[in-house]
Amino acid sequence: MTTQTYPALTNPRTVERLVRGQPTSDGDGVKLTRVLTQPLQRRLDPFLMLDAFGSDAASDYIGGFPTHPHRGFETVTYMLAGRMRHRDSVGNVGLLEPGSVQWMTAGRGILHSEMPEQEEGRMAGFQLWVNLPARDKLTAPAYRDVPPADVPSITLDNGASVRVLAGESHGVAGAVSRPGTEPIYLDVTLPPGQSFEQPLPPGHNAFVYVFGGTVDVAGTAVPVERMAILANDPAFDGVRLGAIGDAPARVLIVAGRPLNEPIVQYGPFVMNTEAEIHQAFQDFQAGVLAT
Repeated sequence: MTTQTYPALTNPRTVERLVRGQPTSDGDGVKLTRVLTQPLQRRLDPFLMLDAFGSDAASDYIGGFPTHPHRGFETVTYMLAGRMRHRDSVGNVGLLEPGSVQWMTAGRGILHSEMPEQEEGRMAGFQLWVNLPARDKLTAPAYRDVPPADVPSITLDNGASVRVLAGESHGVAGAVSRPGTEPIYLDVTLPPGQSFEQPLPPGHNAFVYVFGGTVDVAGTAVPVERMAILANDPAFDGVRLGAIGDAPARVLIVAGRPLNEPIVQYGPFVMNTEAEIHQAFQDFQAGVLAT
C-alpha cells in the first residue's frame, strides 16, 4: 500500500460519448453485459471487447464457459466476486478468485475453459479482449495468473485508491506490462466527493467504465453501468474523475496504444484478413489450432 500525491493535469480529456452495454449471454448461458461491442473496435483499438458479469443467482452463471478456442488476441479476466477454474490446452490450470487477474495470450491458438467453482453466491467481474499486433498473432500461447496480493495498490492522501492491473499509475508499475499495446488498466475507488487524476499518453485510445456510484468526467456525469469514451486530442494529458453524491464510486480506467491495423473478427478468432480467419477455422476443425 502506497500513499501518493496527485499528478498535475492541465488539460484532462473530455467525454466523447456515453455507451450503455448490451445484455446478452455467452458460454453455456452465462448472463452478462457486453459493454464494448464489435462496432466500437476501430474507435477503441486495441481493445476488442469488454464484458461485465455479475449476479447473485447461480442460474445466471452456473453453466460457465466450457472448452472453446481463441486465436489472435489476449483475454484479461478480472474477478470481483466468486471463483472460476481455468484449464487450457497448454496444460495450465488456475483459480480465479476475488481480486485476481488472469492474462491469457491466445496467440496462434489455445483451447480453454472457465468454469465456476461455486454453486451459490455472487459471481462478478470483467473480461477484456486486447488485440495483438499482426507480427504477434501467431506467437506461442501464454498464460499468467496474478493473485490478489500481487496486484499493486495505491492509496492517495484523499482516500482514493487504485489497483494497477496493467501499465503504471502514480509511479507504481502494474501487475502486467505489454509492449505492443502498452495497456493501462486501473480499478479506481473514490470516496464520496473525492477525485482522482491519471495521466494518459496522448496517442492512446481510452475509456472509463463506472460500476459503482456516479462520477464526473470533465463536466459530464457518468452513471453506474455506463462506459464513457474519452476524446482524443494531442493536447489532452490524462483523465480526471470525481465522485458525485453521497456514495463511493468505483471505476475502470482502460487505455492503450492503437495498432492501426485491419481488424477481422469471426467469433473467437481475431485476425487481419478474411483468409486468416478461414485458416483459423480450418486449423480448429482439423484439430491443429492449439498445437
